[in-house]
Amino acid sequence: MKYTVVDVRTKEEFAGGNVAGSINIPLQQVVEREKEIMEFKEPVLFCCASGGRSGQATNYFKAKGLECENGGGWMQANAIVNS
Repeated sequence: MKYTVVDVRTKEEFAGGNVAGSINIPLQQVVEREKEIMEFKEPVLFCCASGGRSGQATNYFKAKGLECENGGGWMQANAIVNS
C-alpha cells in the first residue's frame, strides 16, 4: 500500500533521521494543520520515535474519519513503506 508518511517528532528529531519522502509535522502542530492532513490523497502513516506520539495523532485523525495508521517508530514505518 502507498502511504503519505507524516512524522510527528520535533524538527530536531526529524533532522536526525527520517523516512525518505516523509513530511514533518510536529505533534504540537497537527491540530492547526488538520485541514492540510485531511486533504492528503493517500492513507496517512503516522510515525515518531517509539509510536506514542504517532498513536495520539492516529487516534485523533481516525476520529475525524481519516484513513490512517500508526506506523510506530520511524524505523518501523520505514520498513512498512519499503516492504
